[in-house]
Amino acid sequence: MNNYSSKLVNRAVDELSKLPGIGRKSALRLVLHLLKQDIHEVEALGEAIIKMRLEIRFCSSCHNISDDELCEICRNPKRDHSTICVVEEIRDVMAIENTGQYNGIYHVLNGIISPLDGIGPNDLNIISLVDKIGQKKTNEVIMALPTTIEGDTTNYYIYKQLTPFGVLITTIARGVAIGDELEYTDEITLGRSILNRTPYKGTTEYKD
Repeated sequence: MNNYSSKLVNRAVDELSKLPGIGRKSALRLVLHLLKQDIHEVEALGEAIIKMRLEIRFCSSCHNISDDELCEICRNPKRDHSTICVVEEIRDVMAIENTGQYNGIYHVLNGIISPLDGIGPNDLNIISLVDKIGQKKTNEVIMALPTTIEGDTTNYYIYKQLTPFGVLITTIARGVAIGDELEYTDEITLGRSILNRTPYKGTTEYKD
């Protein structure tokens, strides 16, 4: 453990360095920056983080983050509720929204099928997706999952679950390179991949 001549600073650095992408040097820079700020600004930051963690909810329909039972996207009557884009994580919703090329709603799986990691279909939000398709008029389901073996396996599983409903199932165009995550794909490429989506043929398309 590094010695910063203050146990309080040590503890703050320890906690901040637990965050993704934040090493101890970056954590120390953040701590020293906070020490220079007005106490009210630091209190506001702390309160915002605590309030977010305590009060954040997940949309009862799509599982996106929300302040209420339904997220703003699901509540918006101007969105196309007959088109559902299935994504792996909440950050993928943010990435697609940033393109400005999609006006439907979403369904967040909160992961993808990965037997090696012990993640099966029952660990994901797939049952609620099937229930949603069965209860609402849905014209199209867009599979916007990672272009990996796990992503294609999840595509195929969901395709088999939704086939009885006769809904159009499409996948985003392969402008997104194999192995890429949506979060790190530039907005233009991701937007085009959404616009140029193609019908899903019910086969895994991943090739190493």
